[in-house]
Amino acid sequence: MAENYWSGRKSDEEFDPISSFLSEFSSPEEEEEEFRSDFFEGLAGRRRKAAFVLMSIWAITITLHLVSWGYWVIVGVTGLIGIQTIRFVTAKPESSPQPLRERELVCAPKVSLLVAAKNEQAVIADLVKTLCTLDYPVDKYEVWAIDDRSTDRTPVILDRLAQEYPHLKVVHRPANAGGGKSGALNQVLPRTQGEILGVFDADARVPKDLLRRVIPFFNDPQIGAVQVTKEIANAQENFWTKGQGAEMALDSYVQQQRIAVGGIGELRGNGQFVRRSALKSCGCWNEETITDDLDLTIRLHLDDWKIGFLLTPTVREEGVTSAIALWHQRNRWAEGGYQRYLDYWRFILRSRMGLGKKIDLLAFVLLQYLLPTAAIPDLVMGITRHRLPIYSPLSGLLVSLAFWSMFQGLIRTRTEEKLNFSNLVKICWQTLRGMVYMIHWQVVMPSITARMSVRPKRLKWVKTVHEGTGQESFEF
Repeated sequence: MAENYWSGRKSDEEFDPISSFLSEFSSPEEEEEEFRSDFFEGLAGRRRKAAFVLMSIWAITITLHLVSWGYWVIVGVTGLIGIQTIRFVTAKPESSPQPLRERELVCAPKVSLLVAAKNEQAVIADLVKTLCTLDYPVDKYEVWAIDDRSTDRTPVILDRLAQEYPHLKVVHRPANAGGGKSGALNQVLPRTQGEILGVFDADARVPKDLLRRVIPFFNDPQIGAVQVTKEIANAQENFWTKGQGAEMALDSYVQQQRIAVGGIGELRGNGQFVRRSALKSCGCWNEETITDDLDLTIRLHLDDWKIGFLLTPTVREEGVTSAIALWHQRNRWAEGGYQRYLDYWRFILRSRMGLGKKIDLLAFVLLQYLLPTAAIPDLVMGITRHRLPIYSPLSGLLVSLAFWSMFQGLIRTRTEEKLNFSNLVKICWQTLRGMVYMIHWQVVMPSITARMSVRPKRLKWVKTVHEGTGQESFEF
């Protein structure tokens, strides 16, 4: 992949939605060559694509309010999504493979663990020490710590640790290095030796037996990556961290069920493992996205790989502790998630994914992105015409599904607790509180789709300060 390949891209020109939309079509031969040689050719014009989608959502919503049969269209769509929802909640999740036994470690694959860090002096030492002392043969794995131009004591700490642990490799990126977290990972990738690559954030807290439990997934040749359940380490600190804890439980349930119905498993950045051959087949990490994990998720599935999910043990990370920090973080996640659909819609529409994955993806995009964005014109038209919002059936389905998923996720992640009446009441309360917390997504989604339609994106660092840690995150 060419270094700094985005620098030669054309900037967004005057908005022309129709020509922008039609220009996305090309011959199958050209698409195949693009898919294999330069996966990122479709990234130009995100702002124009986002504006076209936003205009379409408003136009469709207004039209449905004006025609007499608009409500019945929504009822029909709700019925179809409801069928998928029934499949979703009744599916039996796949069981995780047995962890590696002692005699199996002899022929276990080599693993490379990667940590990209910028100004992480408060947390980097604990993580590196843990990674260097995992319950896995020391000659079977290596740890790469990438100092991305830190201005605190991070470089000094890493250099000292490298003297203590021979299998720790430290790389200091130069001042002109770019590409954010993706650029840091891509820089060391050619120097790594592992068949499997694991990626962690600097504040991660990793269980000792993690590799023994993750590696067996890759015995399946179709598995291209595995995501480990994430858990909030400071979940009891305040309302926001408690909400994030419930949100992670919801996500773990949704991940398992989507995979169970033949849908899409997703990567979540921290605690992700990728097969080297799968990573290379779809172009390595994308340096032109603000969420490398979500972008890689789509490209792996487009290249016909599966993503597995490990429920236990979990990788713990620090949750943000204020509403402002949460707003910035969730805006980045929402924008990165939305970008991938604008970037790869042509490939998604073609036959690279199976029918099950396409149905799952369509339902997920409709409920998570399109419905919240349509809520604003729906509310405006409802007030104007003195009627209920026309998307009420879909919204009711979304809320019900979210409540059930969070409730079940909290049950599944509390395997150490006995499921009695008292605990069920406690879980119900946590779910209700979590649902109140989740309302912020209904503001984030329409906000980010509108902003992407009018605002050009530039590469920049945004510091995310976690109380007591001073954590940095890689952002554009």
